[in-house]
Amino acid sequence: MKQIKSIPKHSAKAGLPPGSLVYLGEPVTERPVLTLIEYDAGDYREEQPASVAQISAASGKTLWLNLHGLNEPALLEEIGKRFSLHPLVLEDILNTDQRPKVEDYSAYLFIVTNIFEYDTGSRAIATKQVSMVLGQGFVLTFQEKPTGTFAPLRERLKNAKGQIRKQGADYLVYSLLDAIVDRYFISLETLAERAEALEGEVVTRPTQKLLRELHGIRRETLFLRRAVWPLREVVSLLARGESTLFNRDTLPFLRDVHDHMVYVIESLDAIRDLIAGLMDIYVTSLSNRINLQIRVLTVITTIFMPLTLLTGIFGMNFKYIPLLQWEGGFYLLMGFMLAIALGLLIVYWRIRWLR
Repeated sequence: MKQIKSIPKHSAKAGLPPGSLVYLGEPVTERPVLTLIEYDAGDYREEQPASVAQISAASGKTLWLNLHGLNEPALLEEIGKRFSLHPLVLEDILNTDQRPKVEDYSAYLFIVTNIFEYDTGSRAIATKQVSMVLGQGFVLTFQEKPTGTFAPLRERLKNAKGQIRKQGADYLVYSLLDAIVDRYFISLETLAERAEALEGEVVTRPTQKLLRELHGIRRETLFLRRAVWPLREVVSLLARGESTLFNRDTLPFLRDVHDHMVYVIESLDAIRDLIAGLMDIYVTSLSNRINLQIRVLTVITTIFMPLTLLTGIFGMNFKYIPLLQWEGGFYLLMGFMLAIALGLLIVYWRIRWLR
């Protein structure tokens, strides 16, 4: 699982020709896992083929091939040969920092999306890339690691729930996109809850830790928005029906996903505005606290200023100073100084400097 990062490292591909298959994701030790699902309205079959050579699509059925693990480029190259994928498509699949996009290769569509998850340990949004290929009667999906995002979709396919088994590969791609967008709502709700939880603390306890938390939420919100915005354009392009791979009956469902994307973007903008407002409140609250501290110091200073003046006067090294030779002079001076202090305290209390 990749944490948010600003600039991906592509130094491993420096100097290589276009189409070179180099995995740029996180290092993993697990072997890739192929999962093959074939289905139609009356039949469903799921297996894990040992090699790409064992994959053979049954006539009239929809084929869904999913690959978990991209650390073996040779396996990906075999899949590319089996389904006649362009070398640049394979290169983009292995480059796991791709921007969401859709590319039309006439015989198939190549779609790049991102899945977002909230990591409770690091309290940050983590991202995983999901690449899809939609062809005539088949769908290919490529993921670095299992996320569980498509598990409910597999259950619906297996149990023939809804109309997914009656539809073709284009409806399966819609269902995959819908499942990904549904995960966005989880991250969105988490960010909103974190922002609302900090709203009360900003006024009462404006600390440096709180400021770091606000900056973290703001950074994650901007990161999500930068990723969601191009995906919105991808879904919008698919919903126009310019590709012959999408049936007309599937377009309304894609438009529904597009509406969800618009809602996500608007919600992210609302959270961003909320964080900006909280940061302004933080600065104001901090200024108010500083003003209160300065006011307390000012009160203490102004109380002791006349007392310091009196002690300074009677501490001068003159031989003849009134009251120095009088036995009650000290008590008179102390009483006078106490009266001044109490008088100033009463004045400050009435002008609400002490409450």
